[in-house]
Amino acid sequence: MHPSILRPRALVALIVLLAAGAGFSLLRPEPPVAELHMSGRTMGTTYNVKYRPTQTTPTLKALQVEVDALLAEINHTMSTYDPESELSRFNRLRTTDWVSASAPLRDVLKAALEIGAQSEGAFDITVGPLVNLWGFGPEVHPDRIPLERDIAAARRRSGLDKITLSETQPAIRKHHPHVFLDLSGIAKGYGVDRVAELMTAHGIKHFMVEIGGEIRVRGFKDHETPWRIAIEKPLSGERSVHTMLALSDIALATSGNYRNFFEIAGRRYSHTIDPTTGWPVDNHLVSVTVLAETSMRADAWATAFQVLGPERGMAIAERFSLPVLFVVERDGHFEERVCCAFQRYRKQELS
Repeated sequence: MHPSILRPRALVALIVLLAAGAGFSLLRPEPPVAELHMSGRTMGTTYNVKYRPTQTTPTLKALQVEVDALLAEINHTMSTYDPESELSRFNRLRTTDWVSASAPLRDVLKAALEIGAQSEGAFDITVGPLVNLWGFGPEVHPDRIPLERDIAAARRRSGLDKITLSETQPAIRKHHPHVFLDLSGIAKGYGVDRVAELMTAHGIKHFMVEIGGEIRVRGFKDHETPWRIAIEKPLSGERSVHTMLALSDIALATSGNYRNFFEIAGRRYSHTIDPTTGWPVDNHLVSVTVLAETSMRADAWATAFQVLGPERGMAIAERFSLPVLFVVERDGHFEERVCCAFQRYRKQELS
């Protein structure tokens, strides 16, 4: 199996970058800087970076070498598919003693535990044993419904109270020797943020970074034209645009349950596991899109809302003023629900 953090998320946002419209001016504008594009594979999926270089920006080839090295380092820290990653080695330990942890791993764990608490346990990085039990993790199983006793046993190994970060030393510890951490709901977003930081460090002010559908943009695509991002319709048999956003200086993540699933006796079992029940979610929420300051936070919240469902999710989104788009499916019909400032990003696109 290819070492990766996770299988490609079922829902991948379509990246639609539209050229700026023609305008009129008494002065001839400076010709736009040619946009450059790099792409590759990472974390079991693909990445794309588009940017407008400056005079001091490294060559495309040199910059891609830096990006690939950075993403390989992150993958080797947080992958559950790479048996020699820092996270995999921690998962194999059968101790409740403090264990030294790198700064990147601690940063992601700190954010994950914070969002886990804010989401009332919906985002739970200890849900790995349940994900594996249902056949959606690195331990691949045939499509089958686990036994209730196995679900109960996996639940005893999970829970946000099973992991602690030290406040005085660079260390983490388990409170159950068989805890298995799964960062698949946050690590891609973290990777996007780290690449964005690399671009900024090189003085690049206009870019779009995307890994497996998690996105962060800065500045503009061309002159004053925001980056145009299309959100996919939540249909398993086709790929088409549901809505278009116009974004600058923000991150976006979309999560859905309509591609990564299996069916038994006419019932669909999604890859998103509810930590409180140990079963795949079944709440009619087929897609959720979140906007946030960082891709890591957007990534984690998208997963949390998928677990929470439209009603509980909307209440928490309002509590934390998170711009979100919920797409709910009932009897073959789609219904939208939006929170906070989300709608104005579509108004930009329509203006």
